[in-house]
Amino acid sequence: MAFTKSDGVFLGWAAAYVVSQANILRTLGPAGPKLLKIQTATSAESYRAVLEGMDTRELAGYRAHYPLDMVHPVIYALALRAGARALGSRSPLSPRTRRFLEIAPVASAAGDYIENVVGWHLIDNRQHITDTGTRVVSAISTAKWALALGSLGYIAQGLARSPR
Repeated sequence: MAFTKSDGVFLGWAAAYVVSQANILRTLGPAGPKLLKIQTATSAESYRAVLEGMDTRELAGYRAHYPLDMVHPVIYALALRAGARALGSRSPLSPRTRRFLEIAPVASAAGDYIENVVGWHLIDNRQHITDTGTRVVSAISTAKWALALGSLGYIAQGLARSPR
């Protein structure tokens, strides 16, 4: 099968994703690894400890990444949906799989927005950090990653096996 328009759309959005992710990582700078610790924190104490452990430069990078991260979920959701369309144009997908690949990127992006709004707010409002809130946001972050990476894995293996 030849390179199709849906392949091109997917590659375009995938490239936009890579550029967006690189800009976020560049902006985060040395705070990058601490973002993962915040996303997986299991208590208010551990969440606060990460924020309080950031020096001025790290905190500035962490704060500055949020405007970029408010666009990023749309980009990766569009990339994943375009990937699903490219896969669907190469090989038949069951209605259930097609529905999952339509919904999962949007649900992942929605979770990312919740995580971002809460995280941005908590930088300057640490008194609002609670154990329950931390666990809920951590669960949302985990679900976001599972949906996005699960979709990506399914799409990538499907495209790798499909006839060209």
